[in-house]
Formats: sequence, C-alpha cells, structure tokens
Amino acid sequence: MELLKYIFLGFIQGMTETIPVSSSGHLMIFKRLMEVNVDFDTIAILTNFGSLIAIIILFWNDIVKLIKGFFSYLINKDKDSKDEYKYCWMIVLGCIPAGLMGLVATVFDLLDTLEENVKFIGLTLLITSVFLYLIKDFKGKKDEEDISWKDAFIIGLYQMVAIIPGISRSGSTIVGGMFQGLKRETAFNFSFILYIPISIATSILGIKDLIELSVSSQTWILYTVAAIVSGIFTYICTKWFAKIVKEGKLIYFSIYCLIVGILVILFL
Repeated sequence: MELLKYIFLGFIQGMTETIPVSSSGHLMIFKRLMEVNVDFDTIAILTNFGSLIAIIILFWNDIVKLIKGFFSYLINKDKDSKDEYKYCWMIVLGCIPAGLMGLVATVFDLLDTLEENVKFIGLTLLITSVFLYLIKDFKGKKDEEDISWKDAFIIGLYQMVAIIPGISRSGSTIVGGMFQGLKRETAFNFSFILYIPISIATSILGIKDLIELSVSSQTWILYTVAAIVSGIFTYICTKWFAKIVKEGKLIYFSIYCLIVGILVILFL
C-alpha cells in the first residue's frame, strides 16, 4: 500500500506538471483528500526533479542547438548562430521575474499560508480556466526568431504569477506567449525551454532540505519510485500536450480547471 501511494503521487505530478492544470495545486488537493502521513514538500522536490529530467530529454536537441549557437556567436560571431544567441538571452530575461519573486517568497515565507488553503487553490484554478478560455481561438503569427525582448519579459511576468499555488506555470506562460502574438507551437516551445532553468534552480534550492532529511533507506526507495513515475508520465503527457496545443484545443483544460476549481471550493 505504501508503494502504491507513492506511485500514485508520482503519477499525479507527472500528469499535471506540464499540462495547464497546476501540479502544485493538485498535490495540495490530494494532500487534503488522502489525509496520509507523507512529506509532501519532499515529494514535490523529487517528483519535480523527475519531471525536469523528462523535459530535458524531450527538448535535448533544442537545448544542444541553443548552447552551441550561443557560444558559436559569442566566440566566433557566427551570423548563422545569432538567432540562437538572442533566444538564449530571451530565456534569461524571461526567468528573471520568476527568479526574483521566488527568492522573495522563500525569504519571507509568503506562500506557506496559501499552500495550506485548499479553497484558495480552487479559486486560482478558476482563474487559470478563464485565461485558457480567453486564448482558445488565438493562433498568432510570430516564430521563434520574432520573439522580442518585450515579449520575453512579459511572458516572464506570467511565469512569475505561476508561483501562486493553483496557477499553472505552463498554462500561464503559453497564455502570455499567445497574448503576445506567438504561434501556438512557438509559445509551447518557449514555455518549456523557459521551464528548464527555473526547475533546475528549484531543484538546487531543494537539495538543502533533502540533505537534512532523516528517513530510512526504504523511504528513500519510495521517494525514488515516485520521482521515476513522475518522469515517465511527464514525458508521455508533454508529447500529448504538444499535440493538443498545436490543434488549438486548450478549451479542454479550461473546462477541466473550471470543474475542479468549483468542486474544490464547494467540497474541500
């Protein structure tokens, strides 16, 4: 039963990390529903790491291309690599708002109360639903090379808002990108490349907490299983979500967030 419990939590994280329904919100909801003795903070750190590995695998070719292009232009001024060089700086700019807000929230413990308020998560899921509904018919015209500094910064602000429990990170950044006129696939790719440095930073910050953990080797095995399950389902769901975005069917997630948000407010 213990193993199944951790497999289930890894499944929830993997299923919800990359689709626009808020993985942190869902973990908090299931924390309330399950009422079990589980360190959800540690689970969140480790399953997030599993999701990060899955995203890196999925976008490995893009990551390598960007890194090669960045240093090729930086060192040799290779004009063919200028777009990759610019794109890397766009990622840096897009991460700054969320990075600063995350630091402030950590130092002042701004989110602790919100994370325990499950009805607040229901409300933020409703907000996510509204934004997904607003962009349901957006197509956009901008490709990756057309992303401006302003676009990157504004998308970064949307990612900053996603620090609030119940606000989907992928949903907010894709919404932000599409509001800025990006094509659906362009917004999707920028959103997930933007996710990688933020998630790496989150994992690094979580190392201190993991080092201080005093648990049995059996519990570590359960944590590892949860992380692996999370990675597997993140990989599967991200590929599926890419197809959904391309087809312009984000309305499905809007309806889902609406239903779950209402149920959480009424019954939890």
